Amino acid sequence: MVRAALLALLMLAGLAAPAQAALNLCNRTSYVLYAATAAVDGQVSDARGWTRIAPGECQVARGEPLTARSYLVYARTSLAHSGPSRAWGGTVATCVRDGNFALRRKVGAYCTDDDLFALPFASLDTAGKRNWTMNFDDKPPQPSLMAAQLAGVKRLLADNGFRVGNIDAKPNAQTGAALTTFRKGARLPPQAGNAELFNALEARARGTSAPAGYTVCNDTRQLLLVALGRTEGNKASSHGWWKIEGGACARVITAPLATQAVWLLAQSKEGETVAGGADMFCVAAAAFDINDRSNCAKRGLTEAGFARTDTRGLSGFIARIGEGGLKPPSKDPPRQASMSK
Repeated sequence: MVRAALLALLMLAGLAAPAQAALNLCNRTSYVLYAATAAVDGQVSDARGWTRIAPGECQVARGEPLTARSYLVYARTSLAHSGPSRAWGGTVATCVRDGNFALRRKVGAYCTDDDLFALPFASLDTAGKRNWTMNFDDKPPQPSLMAAQLAGVKRLLADNGFRVGNIDAKPNAQTGAALTTFRKGARLPPQAGNAELFNALEARARGTSAPAGYTVCNDTRQLLLVALGRTEGNKASSHGWWKIEGGACARVITAPLATQAVWLLAQSKEGETVAGGADMFCVAAAAFDINDRSNCAKRGLTEAGFARTDTRGLSGFIARIGEGGLKPPSKDPPRQASMSK
């Protein structure tokens, strides 16, 4: 009974099936994904992104016949999702940018433009076929696109503050009630289908949680250990370490920001500084929450240089760390195309 009611609310008749085009990407995860692809032919890489793929949906990423020598793919979760982000990729560094992009570049060229950064793409084996469909899967994998859609609705409802139980494909009364409440609150018309529902769920979660707080995106190919420094009046504090996988993002402060600056330190797992600066805070080898930044050595702590990021009273901020350190903030608000642990 609960399952039937929930399926009716979801209008699963609109479930997307793989299209008959060149490269289709299907999302069998419970996350909203943003994907990028690259076609490599000779010494030229043609990279394109970002393709938004809702749970249980398939989208055409490349409409041309697959005739290039090789193809690469990368995907990461929407910043609307709470908790650590996730990424699907590999080891081939490829230049991308936030927002929609199409980049033709020489293979192996450095991402030197201020708005470019490299992400680790995976090689895609298309078996020499001109048309190909690939799935992004959860761990453990969802058994079908329909199951991914059901789990995806639960995850986004949870991101919006509803209690839905486990994030899985099993309908329950909590999820049905939450979905009904959300649809009414979002003023979705009765005929609104899955696309409208997922758009509304993601937009509401993004507007209430993702823009708020402080997010760190690791655009390198290595694991980074991240620490933050904060000040309030004459008081200073430092906190760490967050582990952020290569190509992933993590929202390390979830509450809206209300300060002019946050300080950032990122180190490799070997202890080498990847992003830092001239402003000193105390740190420790293990996880730490330290008040005051004076007399670090006398307190058995280490002093380290943090980089200042100007939040200028914004409620939310995204710091990007590349192979060359902390990247300049984007001139335009980033599109939701970012990922992890």
